[in-house]
Amino acid sequence: MKPPRFDLLVASSTDEALEALRTRGDGATILAGGQSLMPMLNMRLARPAALIDITRCADLRGLRVERGDLVVGAAVTQMAVERRADLFREVPLLAQALPWIAHQQIRSRGTVCGSIAHADPAAELPLVLATVGGRVTLRGPRGRREVEAEQFFTGMLRTARAADEIVEDVRFPLAKAGERFAFVEFANRHGDFALVAVAVRRDAQGLVIGIGGVADRPVVSRLPLLEGSALDEALNELAWSLGAGDDPHMSAPGRRHLVRRLGRQAVLATVQEHQ
Repeated sequence: MKPPRFDLLVASSTDEALEALRTRGDGATILAGGQSLMPMLNMRLARPAALIDITRCADLRGLRVERGDLVVGAAVTQMAVERRADLFREVPLLAQALPWIAHQQIRSRGTVCGSIAHADPAAELPLVLATVGGRVTLRGPRGRREVEAEQFFTGMLRTARAADEIVEDVRFPLAKAGERFAFVEFANRHGDFALVAVAVRRDAQGLVIGIGGVADRPVVSRLPLLEGSALDEALNELAWSLGAGDDPHMSAPGRRHLVRRLGRQAVLATVQEHQ
């Protein structure tokens, strides 16, 4: 299918993009990599009157370490982050998750912030951001504000971003000494959206387990350091708490089984990394 008619506005700065949002109102949508938006346009699931292209905004291309965070600007592609030389040291969970995203051609166009803003509950990047306790910087006519990842995602394809705001950057906390990470997912084919994805952050205080692909947003749970049957019981409780439902891709019992199996696999991977 072809997309509906729309106006294309190319912004050269964040200020220009915000002005375009202001003048075009609710009918305008931000376009970065377009790897999530364009399929929705082609299927007529989205019908914006105008697209505001931010790929030429030099002030949104930053990729830097700042005050203990890896800061990824809204125009930075997933491939640029994946190829960052120090990524495995800086944000190991992000480094582990990026190769699972679609295919290389998609990652060369798709942006990190675009995936976060799209808020697909099966996408890897929202899950990683929530699990590491990252933040989203929003900029609008009232200035900038930072939103914790767990509060940013409010439902399926829904976020705390106001209509007149743009995602300026996302911030991944740098890994601390002693932290260990693991990311696993199950999909029908490599590159497909995950039917279930699990991200784990482990430190001396306990486990942070993030689950994607089951609820309408990434779900992050905090557990003590568990092993054996105690870990199995905790993962079973977590699997049931997510409210999985049947859909054309997988049954609810199947998703609960994957949460338990992948959860154990990811937790054990952090133990092995530590040894």
